[in-house]
Amino acid sequence: MITNKDLFQNMNQTIAGELFEQTTYPWEVLPLIHDFILKIGPTLSKEDFEEIHENVWVAKSATIARTAEINGPCIIGADTEVRPGAFIRGNALIGEHCVVGNSTEIKNDILFNNVQVPHYNYVGDSILGYKSHMGAGSITSNVKSDKTNVVIKYDNNKIETGMKKIGAILGDEVEVGCGSILNPGSIIGGYTNIYPLSMVRGYIKDHSIYKNAGEIAQKN
Repeated sequence: MITNKDLFQNMNQTIAGELFEQTTYPWEVLPLIHDFILKIGPTLSKEDFEEIHENVWVAKSATIARTAEINGPCIIGADTEVRPGAFIRGNALIGEHCVVGNSTEIKNDILFNNVQVPHYNYVGDSILGYKSHMGAGSITSNVKSDKTNVVIKYDNNKIETGMKKIGAILGDEVEVGCGSILNPGSIIGGYTNIYPLSMVRGYIKDHSIYKNAGEIAQKN
């Protein structure tokens, strides 16, 4: 239940679909984002996209606040809004109809279409599926405190990734409550709701309601 095909039912809702098709697990996509943007950016339609800075391609229909800072490589899709004070550090593939909000930081991420990270979010080394939403102040933690490699915990299994930086993987239409922390390597199945002020670790099954590690209910 943690493969790309399991987590993302709307693979056509990102221009990075081929990255998910050529890998098995979503964290395997993270090291590929940089080169993929550099490959696809120059091929984007000049009628629809403008390279506003070196290796930063922005759809002409997107709205970019004057005080937002955007570093490349980066692609920002059609009708997406980047609000004041947003900081896009690079290696960011942001889809269509997204919101990157005030004081939100994005780094080495794929945001599928219709994703919202609208208020004071940190999203690093993460993948957010179609229509997923992070409430105000919720963040992804992408490095363990002891700086060792991130291990994916799935049921009673542990998968060694060999990677020191992995944030969170959100399936389609995940709702993360305000002030929640998604620990390194967290995987949240689609259509799951995370209660506000939650601390999430490991794998959360799709169609869940997560209150805390000992209280997870399945949606009817």
